[in-house]
Amino acid sequence: MIPFSNKKYNIIYADPPWRYTFSKSNSRLIENQYQTMSTDDICNLPIKSITAQNAVLYMWATAPKLLEAIRVINAWGFNYKTHGIWDKEIIGMGYWFRGQHELLTVSTKGNFSPPPSTMRISSIMKEKRTRHSKKPDFIRDLIKNWFPDSECIELFARQPTKGWDTWGNEL
Repeated sequence: MIPFSNKKYNIIYADPPWRYTFSKSNSRLIENQYQTMSTDDICNLPIKSITAQNAVLYMWATAPKLLEAIRVINAWGFNYKTHGIWDKEIIGMGYWFRGQHELLTVSTKGNFSPPPSTMRISSIMKEKRTRHSKKPDFIRDLIKNWFPDSECIELFARQPTKGWDTWGNEL
């Protein structure tokens, strides 16, 4: 399923296509934007087969999907460490709160050190959201600058990115 199975990646960056079941109308379904996957199907992807012994996973999750994200992190063989918040600067949809942020979880496997202390940034990253589900490009750049010699893959990618292997059904 993942075409780079002969490689081992130190950096995995993922934006899983989470399935939501609480839409009150068909016009609001996430599937109108892109194909989603069940949490079980995401957990069952062969990510362990492409992960180096020492690796870091940066994975996006919305607030309602936090527990599912932790489940995926564990299924893929990583241990949750922390997360940052992307402030989208525009209020969105929501049932309890109208969402304006997403979580970028950070998880490690083996012995993987954080970025150098002089390069660390605030846990709150602000950039105005644009099209549906598009993440800020500067995140990929930060990760690559933090770990310039690492093998990097973006899972569920929507566009090729220089310096990264990419996998996703929209490529």
